[in-house]
Amino acid sequence: MRLYLLPVSTRRTLLYANKLNAASHDGSLIDRGAAFAARKWAQWEKMERGWQRKVVDYGNHAFRRIPFEEWGLKSVPPLSARRREDELRGRDAVQLVFPPAAIPEHKAEGVVRKLATERQALHRQRLIWCFVGMPITAPLGLVPLIPNLPFFYLVYRAWSHWRAINGGKHVQWLLQNNLLHLAPSKELDQLYTKDGQAPADEPAGKEQMLITQKQIQDFSETLDLPAVEIELERAIWQVERALGKEQEQTEKAPEEKEKAPEEKDKQS
Repeated sequence: MRLYLLPVSTRRTLLYANKLNAASHDGSLIDRGAAFAARKWAQWEKMERGWQRKVVDYGNHAFRRIPFEEWGLKSVPPLSARRREDELRGRDAVQLVFPPAAIPEHKAEGVVRKLATERQALHRQRLIWCFVGMPITAPLGLVPLIPNLPFFYLVYRAWSHWRAINGGKHVQWLLQNNLLHLAPSKELDQLYTKDGQAPADEPAGKEQMLITQKQIQDFSETLDLPAVEIELERAIWQVERALGKEQEQTEKAPEEKEKAPEEKDKQS
């Protein structure tokens, strides 16, 4: 297995796992169910009209807003007994691939440790709320001809949080047992460097984008990972959106300060 650290901005990094020998590990019933749902979803995406098409459109709109950090942890497989043995015995070595120009080698493990741990409490809390909401929405399934979308959405989100929790635990276990093999990538460096120069530091502490939507195909081809395209597209969109909102708030702050004295004068 390979774990990729792909910095999206100067402060946010996408973690993505590529299972090189996925066929060697038998999937759990939950994973098989998820695979079946994914195939069914793909069939619905091919439909041009009907309620299935509407469900897909609304679903994809919602999926795009699920934090990219969660998608990254979900890409890491849960630590089964067989996988644990294979990784301990070295039969399934785990590489940590990263661009040293953007992430210095001595900081790589710290970055992946933070990604594996910082959202664990949040996922546990959200998982509990999903379980609380399921019995409340289940009776909606009694309504004929209407799919119980709220219930199925909560089921999906519960599975998603569960996968993120277990993906994070797997990464933590790898770190605790010193099983991550650092693999700085010159190929990735070339994607992050411009005119042979490393990514610039943050000017005055301001977060900066390191990659753009136009570079996604270059990453996919360089890494030979077609599946990473949608992950990068989602991550870049979310970070750009977040930075845009932060910029708006920064611009509004001086205006609000100027208005405050004027309002006090009017009141007096």
